[in-house]
Amino acid sequence: MDFGFYLIMAAQFCSALADNALLISAIAILRDSHAPASFEPLLKTCFTVSYVALAAFVGAFADSMPKWRVMYISNGIKIFGCAMMFFGVHPLFAYAVVGLGAAAYSPAKYGILTEYLPHRLLVVANGWIEGLTVIAIILGTVLGGMLIKPEIAQQLLSWDVPFIDTGIETTAEMNLTVIGAIYLTAAIINLRIPDTGVDHKVLKKSPLYLLHDFNHSLKLLWRDRLGQISLAVTTLFWGAGATLQFIVIEWAKGALGMDLSKASMMQGVVAFGVAAGAVLAARMISLRSSVRVIPLGILMGVVVIGMVLVHDVRIASPLLVVIGILSGFFVVPMNALLQHRGHILMGAGHSIAVQNFNENLSILIMTSLYSLMINAHLSIETIIVIFGLCVAGLMLLVKRRHEANQLEHDDVALLEDSKH
Repeated sequence: MDFGFYLIMAAQFCSALADNALLISAIAILRDSHAPASFEPLLKTCFTVSYVALAAFVGAFADSMPKWRVMYISNGIKIFGCAMMFFGVHPLFAYAVVGLGAAAYSPAKYGILTEYLPHRLLVVANGWIEGLTVIAIILGTVLGGMLIKPEIAQQLLSWDVPFIDTGIETTAEMNLTVIGAIYLTAAIINLRIPDTGVDHKVLKKSPLYLLHDFNHSLKLLWRDRLGQISLAVTTLFWGAGATLQFIVIEWAKGALGMDLSKASMMQGVVAFGVAAGAVLAARMISLRSSVRVIPLGILMGVVVIGMVLVHDVRIASPLLVVIGILSGFFVVPMNALLQHRGHILMGAGHSIAVQNFNENLSILIMTSLYSLMINAHLSIETIIVIFGLCVAGLMLLVKRRHEANQLEHDDVALLEDSKH
């Protein structure tokens, strides 16, 4: 790997770090303004709207110019969204603008790897990007929690720039300034990424053609026996994972008596477990045996229900680590299988677009349902039980679908055939 690859990784890390720190800051702003509790999960809903609405078009946008420029523009959009929140625009709307930048950024960060690196290094490079993103999620959540601590916020606010009135007077303004600086750092790094020399011409600019092409890819992957199973699992995982972020915050508040700052640290505990599970899966599970991890998804749903019995942080932390490990262990092999089938069936670019659409549609649906349950004044314990049963039940349906597919065709043979 040369220096350019490390610049790509550094830019991705800073951008993802800021995204997750901004989520915690936005929740804090909503709470300070006494907004309804149901608004908090809607932050994630608003963030992912662009991923779903623009799924058929962001790939074409990423291919229309050098990828480093797309990433630079995308970070610029994120900075604009962060600035909107700074100047008092409602966090739901401002975070939706940040999501627009993230939707445009996603195909560029993966596409530049294909252009920049030889094929033999792509698997390793994607592993580094995914691993670094998980670390950014953990550290971003922790950073967001630290920035809203009164003692840290006051210390930051006490710093003065000689002869300059910054106008930064509140904790929220200080937090957003720090996060905006991280986005700016990512944008500056984007400018230093070498040009890959690839000629960027969009073959088709017609929106109708792009929609038709995307719809064809969507149907192709859902009809594939292995593709539909891996896509169903990863779709459910990302929707459940996004919802679990907010469940953990509310549960930590009620069951463990934690404020938002400490509760955000518990989110980091889950993310740490996911990272550990991902490492274990990478070492222990091969592509051929990837479908064997599906029962772990059922187990994860059952273990989540155990949260309602826990009221001690000494038990809560290990439990959340276990939930994270189960999540990471079953989703990583499924993600690898999905990328493999997508590459065989339609190519990496189309496959990523379809995957982003389904996973973010799942986030939209599940976080919206969670918001409705909060709005209906259901207790967090009731919500946890419903959530756990739904995850376990849906994973059981996926398992049975896979077993039915196997009766028609040997999936291992299907994998072997695809290598030739």
